[in-house]
Amino acid sequence: MYVIRVLIKKAIKIQNYLLFVSSLFLVLFASFLIFQVEKESFPSFFDGFWWVMTTVTTVGYGDYYPVTVAGRIIALFLYIFGIGLIGVVIGKVVDGLASYRIKREEGDIMFKGEKHYIIIGWSHKAKFSIKEMLDTDQSIEIVIIDDLDKAPMLEENIYYIRGNASDRDTLQKANITNAKAVLVFADEKILDDQLADGKTLLIASAIESVAPNVHTIVEVMEESHIKNFEYMKVDEFIISHETISSLFVRSAFRKGISSVYSQLLRRSHGDDLYHIPLSPSWKTYRDAFEYLLEHGATLVSDRDNLSINRMLDNTLSKEAELYVICDKETYDRLLLVNK
Repeated sequence: MYVIRVLIKKAIKIQNYLLFVSSLFLVLFASFLIFQVEKESFPSFFDGFWWVMTTVTTVGYGDYYPVTVAGRIIALFLYIFGIGLIGVVIGKVVDGLASYRIKREEGDIMFKGEKHYIIIGWSHKAKFSIKEMLDTDQSIEIVIIDDLDKAPMLEENIYYIRGNASDRDTLQKANITNAKAVLVFADEKILDDQLADGKTLLIASAIESVAPNVHTIVEVMEESHIKNFEYMKVDEFIISHETISSLFVRSAFRKGISSVYSQLLRRSHGDDLYHIPLSPSWKTYRDAFEYLLEHGATLVSDRDNLSINRMLDNTLSKEAELYVICDKETYDRLLLVNK
């Protein structure tokens, strides 16, 4: 028993690759040997392989068994060494899975996926944003970057990377160069708006240096600070304080208007704002407007241009990005028709 314990301890120290190869070789070689030695008991190589696997995994169905001395010697060898070796391999696999789980929880991973979304800065707003993103498309992958000890959210398609988002190494761990978009949220722990936007500016600078072409959306606490970002390739700004204040004021002057904004911003119920692909048959905005209206959707803008009703006879550019208001069923139907 002492010799076996020593051998098992040495096997544990063997590199995983060599251990797996050795185990595979042992199983295949033992299967071939038992097939050659006991052809009457094991008519095919697969029968020998079946017996070896049930033996080393201690299942032992008893449907196949050796009857000759040579066959039983092979069985004894598997009992002593094979079971121990396979046990070590199974232990390595379980340990590897547990280790990966811990690394995911602690954010100590390297994300290698593509077309994913990166959320920088955990907050209540980030949490709601992730929920909204998953409501829009359950198949997307999301990477959260923050300096929390444990992952704030962890699902099959949600990953966490712990680190300073202004550090190049942290951004590269998130594979930011292959990301579809990056959402930078202001730090809720910083009460001073100037300091919060200063930190956001530092992160935007790091993103610019690592992945200048990635689509970047930044939350800015005060609109006056946007000018400080003018040399950064930030694609869109969400002005936190002004947006909320404006909505409050509009609601005060016109009751119920907040529900209109809420419905357009959320996908949980009712009509929503959708991007619609261009159709080759649309030559003018009127063509697109009338076609979409017939199918239950209202054309409202080309990018941020909301004056569609005053430019219906204008030629529709190939670079136009049209947005419509409709329900999800209508949108899905339009996508199928325009394919």
